[in-house]
Amino acid sequence: MKQSIIFLILFSLFGQSVTGQIKTISIDSISFLYNEFKTESKKNIELWNKDLYGPILLIDPKTREIFANEADENNILKSEGNLYTGVLPDKINIANTAVNWNGKRWAMMMLPLPENKYDRIGLLAHESFHRIQPLLGFELNNAENNHLDQKEGRIYLRLELEALKKALRAVSEKELQKHLINALTFRKYRHSLYKGSDASENLLELNEGIAEFTGVIMSGRTKEQTLSSLINGIDDFLNNPTFVRSFAYHTVPVYGYLLYNKDKSWNKKITAKTDLSNYFINAFNVKIPTYFNNAIKKVTGYYNGSVIIEEETKREEKTKRLIAEYKSKFIDKSHFEIKFEKMNISFDPRNIIPIEDKGTVYPNIRVTDQWGILTVEKGALMSQNWDKISISVPLKTEDKYVSGDGWFLELADGYEIKKNETNGNYVLVKK
Repeated sequence: MKQSIIFLILFSLFGQSVTGQIKTISIDSISFLYNEFKTESKKNIELWNKDLYGPILLIDPKTREIFANEADENNILKSEGNLYTGVLPDKINIANTAVNWNGKRWAMMMLPLPENKYDRIGLLAHESFHRIQPLLGFELNNAENNHLDQKEGRIYLRLELEALKKALRAVSEKELQKHLINALTFRKYRHSLYKGSDASENLLELNEGIAEFTGVIMSGRTKEQTLSSLINGIDDFLNNPTFVRSFAYHTVPVYGYLLYNKDKSWNKKITAKTDLSNYFINAFNVKIPTYFNNAIKKVTGYYNGSVIIEEETKREEKTKRLIAEYKSKFIDKSHFEIKFEKMNISFDPRNIIPIEDKGTVYPNIRVTDQWGILTVEKGALMSQNWDKISISVPLKTEDKYVSGDGWFLELADGYEIKKNETNGNYVLVKK
């Protein structure tokens, strides 16, 4: 099964975002955005020894209108001034991502872009890095990190981030080193609690973490502005319902920025096989304590440890109840199960909920496949193997349009829904 997975970023990961959508998008305003990023890209060629400015699709999510900075290979886009415009096909999900379309690899972003220039450049740089990522030898991986929805996983990620915030505020090399040692100790201890978590976290950090680091460096902020942005970003992140797919946006950028102050070429020394945790440990000359437990007990209090533990204990109880509700809805009770054939998926990474060994609930998700287009706004259970998705039972059918509680399905020709009279479940089949 061929599949494509992209994050549907419904918010700006770079700070303030625009909340209003303008009714008319002018060619001049889009041209300004492209020229602005083109200028900043040329200033930062040495970061990766490549110009990140290249094919870009800016999309109005309400109309699916495309504003591109260059033509596509199939001449679908039409020249308009110094831009190229058209309409994105329904089968392609709109997201902040990189996408192969009409003969080119594009960086795609949803309009409006952030009002703040630094946020705007950072976003364009982040997604443009994803566009050239394969050329740099980095595989595109978004591994599951469900342990970061567990109590202990969350506690020691939060402690690591609190230590990183203090490292950013450090006024001396000695103070900086102390907080880096503690941050990396919390990290290594977390990895010791969950088998394979070091590898799964590393995959996402090599993908999203390095892209976000690129955005931080290219944004053009001053030192003080960068420190403030990174700290505020962590604080905002900690308000997310879950950390499993978005933590990398806040770990690697901090380690990377602090290391960049010492070595402007560190990012060009890593590969897709690099273990970033060990790389940072060596680069910062950190000595991890041999006995984790003793070391952690001594320093947890520096980073609001008692408050974090109390908050995560309460959250765990609420999460157990929520998981029970989702298991009842998508597993125990009658439901609608759809198998993937050649799917393309976009979703919001901030609020997904792992359901033990059954898979993960995505509150908001859009799936396109050979069988049609599924839009979900009230939750769907993705199987652990990513081969099927489960939603609540169908409630209304009108020709090829089917809907249920919080979801809508537009069926392609040649498919229909069947009910299993034995268990009451519904399935999608070919006619």
